Amino acid sequence: MFELSLAVLASLFSLVNPLGAVPVFLAMTPHYTKGERQQTALHTSLYFTLILLAFFFAGSLILTFFGISLNAMRIAGGLVILTSGFSLLSGKFAEGRAVDKKVKQEALTKDDISFSPLAMPLLSGPGSISYLISIQAEQESWEPKLAIAGVITIMGLIVFLILRSSPYLQKVLGVAGLQALSRIMGFLVMAIGIQNIITGVVALVKNLA
Repeated sequence: MFELSLAVLASLFSLVNPLGAVPVFLAMTPHYTKGERQQTALHTSLYFTLILLAFFFAGSLILTFFGISLNAMRIAGGLVILTSGFSLLSGKFAEGRAVDKKVKQEALTKDDISFSPLAMPLLSGPGSISYLISIQAEQESWEPKLAIAGVITIMGLIVFLILRSSPYLQKVLGVAGLQALSRIMGFLVMAIGIQNIITGVVALVKNLA
């Protein structure tokens, strides 16, 4: 159970990449006071946690409702994750999460940006959601599912702490340092995507054989 939780946490951290969100978060909150920025970080992390928990627990229902097999979800999710990882590796974190210039400009005029675009799609995107749906469908009992739900909650806390400390992190690591970390995360994310595709294809071939 501990190994599963640790593996899910490592994968989620790579897929979510909260460190890569730091420059975007600061760019969207240039005129915020320290208190306003911390409140936005708190609301964002809460929305992020609720979104991922909702998709995680509804995973099997989503697959059944749309008639999607687990292997199809693995392959499709793997392709999405692979694309996201390539965006990170190319230094295009925001663009890879559908946060372009228009979205950034719109965010500057909104009263609350914690749900959109911060919690979704910046942090909880299709990559992390498809990963959680797939891993939920693989679990046969409630014990590992509850353990993974705990991991999602821990990930929400990590997101809060990183966003809350974003000015300090950017000051210490610098934009170049954060971009370098994002590129490393991009490599790991691509590996996760490829592994998902391989797992899905191998299982599909076995089922057809």
